[in-house]
Amino acid sequence: MLSFLNSLRSSRKLERRLRKFSGFLSLIGIGLAIFDLGFTHAEDEKAILKELYYFIIGIGLFNILFRKVIVKEKPPRKVVLFDWLLSISFLFLLLVRIESIVEYFDFLKVFNKMGWLYLAIFLYFIREIFSFRMNFRKEYLNPAQLFVFSFMLIIFLGTLFLLLPKATHSGISLVDALFTATSAVCVTGLIVVDTGTYFTGFGQSVIMILIQLGGLGIMTFASYFSYFFRGNTSYANQLMLKDISNSEKIGEVFEVLKKILLLTFGIEAIGAILIYINLDGSLFSSIPDQIFFSVFHSISAFCNAGFSTLENSLYEPGFRFNYPLHLIIAALFIFGGIGFPILLNLYKYLRYYVLRKFQKFKDPQQAHYLPWVLNLNSRIVLVTTLVLLVAGSMVFYVFEYNNTLAEHDTFGKMVTAFFGAATPRTAGFNSVDTSALHFSTLMIVFLLMWIGASPASTGGGIKTSTFALATLNFFSLARGKDRIEVYRREISPISIRRAFAIISLSLLVIGASIFLVAFFEGDKDITDITFEAFSAYSTVGLSMGITGSLGSYSKLVIIATMFIGRVSMLTVLIAMLRNIKHLNYRYPSEEILIN
Repeated sequence: MLSFLNSLRSSRKLERRLRKFSGFLSLIGIGLAIFDLGFTHAEDEKAILKELYYFIIGIGLFNILFRKVIVKEKPPRKVVLFDWLLSISFLFLLLVRIESIVEYFDFLKVFNKMGWLYLAIFLYFIREIFSFRMNFRKEYLNPAQLFVFSFMLIIFLGTLFLLLPKATHSGISLVDALFTATSAVCVTGLIVVDTGTYFTGFGQSVIMILIQLGGLGIMTFASYFSYFFRGNTSYANQLMLKDISNSEKIGEVFEVLKKILLLTFGIEAIGAILIYINLDGSLFSSIPDQIFFSVFHSISAFCNAGFSTLENSLYEPGFRFNYPLHLIIAALFIFGGIGFPILLNLYKYLRYYVLRKFQKFKDPQQAHYLPWVLNLNSRIVLVTTLVLLVAGSMVFYVFEYNNTLAEHDTFGKMVTAFFGAATPRTAGFNSVDTSALHFSTLMIVFLLMWIGASPASTGGGIKTSTFALATLNFFSLARGKDRIEVYRREISPISIRRAFAIISLSLLVIGASIFLVAFFEGDKDITDITFEAFSAYSTVGLSMGITGSLGSYSKLVIIATMFIGRVSMLTVLIAMLRNIKHLNYRYPSEEILIN
């Protein structure tokens, strides 16, 4: 028995050592890939790097098989399948090096490209790094601090990547790299240099990855993949992630994260295919460029980032009158801006609706009616979103009929007005010249930008639910009620307090941003500065054209505004101030004179 325990301990020790070695090896591999892609190399250096890739892949293949066969590591079944697929792909890449085999098996020539090596190294890195245990303890970091620091980390890494020589055609300053990285991670879309012409393919890919990580949050990716490859996690982790993922139950945390990832990648994939189909191929130099354009804009749209490889976004000639493309982009950023809890609740409702109809047809007696499948949060968000879209489209259509909409036909006017009303709510794409809008239209755009998207979405702003609660509170007070009631439900006092705290803090941050930029940029028009501040805080990305001409201090102010707008000032305050424990006492209450 003692010998068995000793052998078990030694096998576990060997397994841990192998995992550490494999993790270190994968880290070297990803470092080499960044060094390779980020810097210019001579031919002999490229050959050495290629040999190093094959060496890492060979050792990685041996390590994976050794753990499976000799150590007999027993991960979850899905991880076993992933490991075997990774091993087979490693084997194919190694076989490509043997010319006689390639000549006999002609299909192996497909794998004789550097892109496959980069992908293999990346998957190996993901597999090994996320096999390590991730522990989040509330005594060290509360959920708000973890959320804020995770965004700061991505921005820092993104800035370093954009400073690499091969990320741009002619170099970029530290402030501009920081601005671009912050704008991408905070899914804002404000740019100081043109994305399509200033950045190389590598630089644009970095921006696209930053948008994806910023839209969903690095904790979503890291937490789920760590759980995927380990098959378990601690109770403390689940408590921490419950707050970040907005899960109703602790046991559903990772199921919710999985649904969010599947939903995101599924919608983005469908969006990319539809964009590709509706593009004019003659506008692109090659099919890979057209594919990259489709994927980049699908991710940017769903994440409400507003980044485009086109100099004038969708207002660019050749895309300005592509109305199907506009509708696809609009659908993507509306879905992204509704919020993941709402999308999941909608899926649950549609599934229930279809099954109930089928059951009612099959056996009317068994068809049970559930009145609250679509919860109160979903109803408020969906109604508010619909009202803002319809009212905004009508106002835009009327005010801009003979102005920015004049060049479009009737259908084009309707599509462009709809797009113009939807995009200010944190999307950031423009299909008209923003600087040519009527002042009355700009006032509506200010309001739409300030409201923004919905909670737990990829968008910013004070959120539709906050605006809805403030509006409902007006009517409640006017009717003499002491509480807010909607859909036969009473809104909790804490929700009302949070809503008005968010509104007050948003106005304070936007006001401070306008004041500072106006102080540093005395020659700029106050309307342009105000538009920039609202756009930055609400992570919209629309601009009156002054972003690139701002000075370094003004850019730093906008960077801070974008960051605070993405994580919310209330979250920053919670992260800075200690959590107060539940108080078991109450002071006597008194009313304060308001008006």
